[in-house]
Amino acid sequence: MKLNEKTDNEKAGEKLARWDNLAAYGKVYLLALCSLTVANFGGIVFASLTTSVHAGPKASASAGAAFAPTVPNVQPSPAPAPPGMVWIPGGEFSMGAADPPDMDMVGMNATTDSRPIHRVYVDGFFMDKTDVTNTQFAEFVKATGYVTIAEKTPTQAEFPGAPPENLVAGGVVFSPPDHEVPLNDHFQWWSYVKGANWRHPTGPNSSIKGKEVYPVVQVAYADAQAYAKWAHKRLPTEAEWEFAARGKLWGKPFVWGEKFKPDGKWMANTYQGHFPDQDSGADGFIGISPVGKFPSNGYGLYDMAGNVWQWTSDWYRPDYYAQLAKLGGVARNPKGPETPFDPSEPNDKKKVHRGGSFLCTDQYCSRYMVGTRGKGEVSTGTNHLGFRCVSNNGAKLRVRNTD
Repeated sequence: MKLNEKTDNEKAGEKLARWDNLAAYGKVYLLALCSLTVANFGGIVFASLTTSVHAGPKASASAGAAFAPTVPNVQPSPAPAPPGMVWIPGGEFSMGAADPPDMDMVGMNATTDSRPIHRVYVDGFFMDKTDVTNTQFAEFVKATGYVTIAEKTPTQAEFPGAPPENLVAGGVVFSPPDHEVPLNDHFQWWSYVKGANWRHPTGPNSSIKGKEVYPVVQVAYADAQAYAKWAHKRLPTEAEWEFAARGKLWGKPFVWGEKFKPDGKWMANTYQGHFPDQDSGADGFIGISPVGKFPSNGYGLYDMAGNVWQWTSDWYRPDYYAQLAKLGGVARNPKGPETPFDPSEPNDKKKVHRGGSFLCTDQYCSRYMVGTRGKGEVSTGTNHLGFRCVSNNGAKLRVRNTD
């Protein structure tokens, strides 16, 4: 055994310590919420805005210079777009995060694992215009009897040493305090709630009744995969997601262009007011919003920034872009690294999240910027995480209710 390698007993002890420290936080870890990197909370890595690396002017200039125009494919769609989907032509583009317009520290921190900018090619594909909605997910559950991870009670086999009273089904929920709190203590605004799941996104007293066209949330990676398979679709790769999100633009910080609020207009559901205790709802919504309430991007896709994070199929590694850039040339249809690795939580398997959420703000997280990346442990769902699907062959898709 290597000198620094932990024994099975030590690993089990760490799991037990997590349970002791987190009380009823169950099997779900808070991962890649609206944060950047530093303090651990189970499987989450949060960012300290005072200690994170800050890219200087030289790094910023090189990032801007690295972008080159997108070269879209000219081949037409192989079939008419299925209901609720649009054709994304694919092509060659510069992948990675541009500098935030104001060069603020929060924005710069959000780009640290999204560099260097590198050239990527993706084939064309169909993509859902919106995130999968509660209505659509309910159709899947009705047809298959599927039970999500958040609805299943954790077992002693999964979490040896966990107190039985902590083995409860539930989900992670944004629970804002009623007063100002330090931004280095995420326990102040996140809770594990017994009974929270896709039908009850913030707990057993909540409901999706009347929210049929809201994004489904509290879905783990396996849940999203199961839905996609049923619909004869799949989850997008990170490269496909970013090509689509850019909407015919290149080198811009936002999916709609250069300015966060062009002509004073809100373009996405993000957080206004004082984070995390006072969401003013200046953009028209406090918390999550129905799909499609903000302008679409150049490909006709809605909510590619803000509202809810979206699962992609790529494993997460902070050094993956550096690996691709080192190879040189153009990466063709990359599917992510073969294995996941997050230095801050090396034992947790994480997939890439994209798009940011209604909790993103320039006070704490600005990952509504296109090109920036989130990450999440695969068994974890939250009330600000959803997904959308893609397909390469529209002719074989299951017809679904898109209302």
